[in-house]
Parts: sequence; C-alpha cells; structure tokens
Amino acid sequence: MKVEQQIKLKLDQAFKPMHLQVENESHMHNVPKDSESHFKVVLVTHEFEGLNKVKQHQAVYKVLEEELAGSVHALALHTFTPQTWTESMAAPDSPNCMGGNGK
Repeated sequence: MKVEQQIKLKLDQAFKPMHLQVENESHMHNVPKDSESHFKVVLVTHEFEGLNKVKQHQAVYKVLEEELAGSVHALALHTFTPQTWTESMAAPDSPNCMGGNGK
C-alpha cells in the first residue's frame, strides 16, 4: 500500500473526519521521482473540538507515528474543527521548495 493511502486510511479510522485531504507534495521538492516523503494534510473533525492547534497536531502525529519514523520527511498539517473550517473553508498553499541537499 502506498504511503499516501496508509495516511488516508489511518486518519479516516482515527478521526472520522467530515473532510480529509492528503496530498503527496514530494514532486515539489528535491527528491527522487515517485517519492512519498512530503505530504500536506487538511483534516476537519469534531475530535479536535476543545483542543488547541498543538494538541490537534500531536493527535495526528500519534496516529501517524510509524510513517513519521519511516519514509515521511515532512508533514504540513492544517487541522480544523467543523466550526473553524466553516469560517475559512481553505488551507494555505504550500511554499515552493528552496532546493535542499545543499542547493
């Protein structure tokens, strides 16, 4: 199973989100073709109600502990409660890669 699929499955099972978006952004970075190392996650769930952003992110890190200890190098998290999602309805665009690997 691809890493992107694993991330989607684990987050869906753990948080029962009303919105989940997982994007493999590895192609935007200085990595080999077809890499699965850089991801953007937009996660909207009632599970985050009453939690600040740090606690929300910690909850995601716990679920994705195996992936973060393995091939996932970067994880851009955009976490929302249903209310905060309704207010914004968007996650920011990811920045362009600055080169990496000494470039």
